[in-house]
Amino acid sequence: MAKAPASARKVEPPKPNRERPDEPKRYEASKDELLKFYKDMLLIRRFEEKAGQLYGLGLIGGFCHLYIGQEAVAVGVQSALTDKDSVITGYRDHGHMLLCGIPPKDVMAELTGREAGISKGKGGSMHMFSVEHKFYGGHGIVGAQVSLGTGLGFAHKYNEDGGVALAYFGDGAANQGQVYESFNMAELWKLPIIYVIENNQYAMGTSVNRSSAEDQLYRRGESFRIPGIQVDGMDVLAARGAADEAVAWVRAGKGPIILEMKTYRYRGHSMSDPAKYRTRDEVQSMRDTSDPIERAKKELEGLGVKEDDLKKVEQEIRKQVNEAADFSEQTPEPDAAELYTDVLVETY
Repeated sequence: MAKAPASARKVEPPKPNRERPDEPKRYEASKDELLKFYKDMLLIRRFEEKAGQLYGLGLIGGFCHLYIGQEAVAVGVQSALTDKDSVITGYRDHGHMLLCGIPPKDVMAELTGREAGISKGKGGSMHMFSVEHKFYGGHGIVGAQVSLGTGLGFAHKYNEDGGVALAYFGDGAANQGQVYESFNMAELWKLPIIYVIENNQYAMGTSVNRSSAEDQLYRRGESFRIPGIQVDGMDVLAARGAADEAVAWVRAGKGPIILEMKTYRYRGHSMSDPAKYRTRDEVQSMRDTSDPIERAKKELEGLGVKEDDLKKVEQEIRKQVNEAADFSEQTPEPDAAELYTDVLVETY
């Protein structure tokens, strides 16, 4: 077979090094800022513990995925956003909603399927949302929120509103094909979107090392020229520092970015998961050495916050969560006629 002419066999010179974001620095929070982060994480923790109790009592139906252990990710990242920005995530969504400013009683009432819930009791744990708060779900289909979040990024760019889309997904969803279709579109059009991979190590029940040929998930965008940063997702200040860098990158019109948050969930994948794929010692070790709330508490104590003050915070948050639970049990369920509403939106 004849060889191709030399001109056809010419190798193109390598492209110049692509620009990358700066290495993020751990956020230097003031005492008041760190106390706010601590309160937000503690609210999510206590809210999720109460949701677990209500599920056990049969007051929450369907699936329920708790965020216990991962609080530093959402608190650190979403504290860097403004009211122009939008958030979308998967089915482990309660904490993200609280951080969007949705009252705990509205979220808890949704969990128990009540009329006063943020989605009128129709969304439940996995599918609630609030356009008013720029929280677009809560999605039960693995990886679906990545494509939808890319659409939110497109909307921000099209409308020239200065907003950034934040799309969370997990290490399991990172292996879904639609994720990479979304990456390609986002980089082609330089969409203002931050992809946050909440790598809690186990997807549904299989460790990331056994299910991913490339388990350094922050590298997953390299073939699309999307930069990635790996972050200690058990440290709220590390998460905030990375979020600041990501937001600056995206707002500068440089396109999407990936943040891989190395985190850990203490409970099973869902309330029906006995989590026999890992040892109790492993979970306890993470609690003892890396708990995000305890780490923030120690830093607060180092800044002069007294134990009594933190106890008052604990009491206030427990009271808030208990009131939300009481409200969710006492408020009525939707009328049967609600089955036929919010099914179709007609536009003219």
